[in-house]
Amino acid sequence: MEDKCKKCRRASQKLFLKGDKCFTPKCAMTKKPYVPGIFGKMRGKHSKRGGSEYGTQLREKQKVKFNYGLRERQFANYVKEASGAGDTTVKIFSFLESRLDNVVFRLGLAESRSKARQVVSHGHIMVNGGKLNIASYRVKPGDKISIRKQSEPKGIFKDLDIKLKKYNPPAWIKLDREGKAGEIIATPSIADEPEMEGSLNTIIEFYSR
Repeated sequence: MEDKCKKCRRASQKLFLKGDKCFTPKCAMTKKPYVPGIFGKMRGKHSKRGGSEYGTQLREKQKVKFNYGLRERQFANYVKEASGAGDTTVKIFSFLESRLDNVVFRLGLAESRSKARQVVSHGHIMVNGGKLNIASYRVKPGDKISIRKQSEPKGIFKDLDIKLKKYNPPAWIKLDREGKAGEIIATPSIADEPEMEGSLNTIIEFYSR
């Protein structure tokens, strides 16, 4: 599996896959802001020349795919499912944001999506009162997400009380800071993330080739 830092460098921007470390001088994108490989640094010097339309579309796909921690087949299936009636871009965004691992991240219960995926797969998360360890599970309005009581003392949730005090989730999630839980109160809105809308439109063009 490719190193998380290399994924950021390949996407040519920080994807915040390592949580707090991404904000420090140790971040690979700070030390080596060019794509990995023998010719990466040389290519970085000429990056302003631009690239092909295909290359741009591919980079956007890789960036979003890495950001949400998806395999190619998973991501392609989301695009295929969303390509029916309605706004494809809005649907893909909703599919990505409604994943349980992403919701755990958005609630502030994990510092990165990769950590959130571990939290879910190890059985630390409850949905509507029942343990659920499927990271790709798609939540819906009305669903309540919480930490399993037996898991709260574990190190992965260390200092969570302090972190949640100054954390604000997206508008479609209601956070109960004291209870370390949350409720889905609306469908994720792509209007809140215009940059993501542009990326997904580019990705749709890639899969339409």
